[in-house]
Amino acid sequence: MLPTPADPVRPICSAKGCRADARWVLAWNNPKLHTPERRKTWLACDEHREHLSQFLAIRGFLKDTVAFADWHEPQTPAGPPGESS
Repeated sequence: MLPTPADPVRPICSAKGCRADARWVLAWNNPKLHTPERRKTWLACDEHREHLSQFLAIRGFLKDTVAFADWHEPQTPAGPPGESS
């Protein structure tokens, strides 16, 4: 689950070593591992948005890039008890 603007946890960029505020949500999935509707997310600052997007796009994983302020996590049915994402 991603932090939201109302959460006390500051969302930070997913790029290795980066501690900048996240401004973007990169929604992706690996079709070999995930169902088509499943979305994993990475957060990106302005500086790393393009790099992280290209990394996912080259592999065919990138599904959507959304401003963090506009992101609404998709509602998916809960899996069996004990199953983690």
